[in-house]
Amino acid sequence: ERFGTRARIGAGTVLTEDEARAVADIGATFIVSPNCDAAVIARTKALGLGSYPGVFTPSECFAALGAGADALKIFPAGMMGPEGLRAIRAVLPVGTAVYAVGGVGPADFAHWRAAGADGFSPAAASRRSAGATDSWRAAGPAESLA
Repeated sequence: ERFGTRARIGAGTVLTEDEARAVADIGATFIVSPNCDAAVIARTKALGLGSYPGVFTPSECFAALGAGADALKIFPAGMMGPEGLRAIRAVLPVGTAVYAVGGVGPADFAHWRAAGADGFSPAAASRRSAGATDSWRAAGPAESLA
């Protein structure tokens, strides 16, 4: 509430329905997960939170969307590459928000944007090992989850 419309506060690496409940209890507005778990997505949505699950394959993308995900977190994006994202984008519903996370950096942002990425998290793995939290950075007019 303190940040009003200036920021959306959420939590990353949410793996269970109980963790989703705990995040909701502190007033966060969204959940980011490293995986696609339909039960966690459904619970997140039932709690009124945004759901941003980690996906890598078209099957995971469609499972996440079918379970109610608000956007997709391609993870680890560096292993997929922009061409992989471009191929997946060709079959996703128009308007699906997709974020490239893990293994992307500023030197590659233009390639990811051209492939259809709506935003990025450049160094999720290195931040996590350093004890920092996930932060998403959008490129251009795309939505930012920070």
